[in-house]
Amino acid sequence: MFSKPTARALSILDLLMAHPQKSFGLTELTRTLNLNKATCHAILSTMITYGFLVQDEKNKQYRLGPSIVAAGNAAFAQFPVLEYARPELEKLTKELNIGCGVIGRSAKHLVLLANYGITNPLDFPFQLGLRLPNAGPLGAAFIAWSPAKNLEAWLQSAQLTDEFDEKLDQRLRIAVIGIRARGFEVTLKTRAEEALELALSEGRQNWSLEQQAQSTEHYREALCHEDYHLNRIEPEHRYAVCNIAVPVFGKGSEPELIFSTGSIRDTLSGRQINEIAARLETAAQNVTLAAHSAMGVDDIPTFSQGKTR
Repeated sequence: MFSKPTARALSILDLLMAHPQKSFGLTELTRTLNLNKATCHAILSTMITYGFLVQDEKNKQYRLGPSIVAAGNAAFAQFPVLEYARPELEKLTKELNIGCGVIGRSAKHLVLLANYGITNPLDFPFQLGLRLPNAGPLGAAFIAWSPAKNLEAWLQSAQLTDEFDEKLDQRLRIAVIGIRARGFEVTLKTRAEEALELALSEGRQNWSLEQQAQSTEHYREALCHEDYHLNRIEPEHRYAVCNIAVPVFGKGSEPELIFSTGSIRDTLSGRQINEIAARLETAAQNVTLAAHSAMGVDDIPTFSQGKTR
């Protein structure tokens, strides 16, 4: 059951979380969120009362409050490996001169939990907290190390109609096999990505959780019709790469997080892709080992080229 009052409050938090370095005035919030001024003010006042927002006494602008910090720390505890990710990825972004992100997942969503090396975060379309559908063809780097029943459910989720698309199914199966064999995922730039970037950029002027959900679902559906995964990497060939992603393991045998590149503007040779993937894998391995050691987990995974565990 959908609750509009709850969605209004969440849209305010979502906007502020996506722009953590920015404060918003009442007029800007009501315009961006398309909310009635009285309704918006009542929600803001309630959030201030319980510490989820604070208001600057001088300019009257709103920003995230201390209760959000507490909530964030509680959520942070669900991803203990994140504590060790920051130094590794900050170092990596400087070495590679590209942005890197950390992606988590819930039953329904893939969520951008953190990003590093983005010089102008307010201008970057893929904002912190961005939610994508956790359904095929998205999330292949997670599913490649999942049990067979999860793989089958993911493959079925990619089907767009009641009529079974055998070519799509085969294409995704091949992609997953390749990801598991080499140890990382490579996706290509598509028209779907361009459309999503445009939709997210336009959404800053009219922030809507429902519109974002529609835009990301359209993105997922469009990817089903495009060559999204790079399955064969020729060292001397050049590719228009969207992302390179590697798994990060926690206590279980399935990935807990994904480390992913972003903001790749130039084409990459197959050799460059492999080099970047190797650096991502090293960072993921270092984080995994540090987290396992801190948690006192005995079954430290054995890493080898192209395979984890």
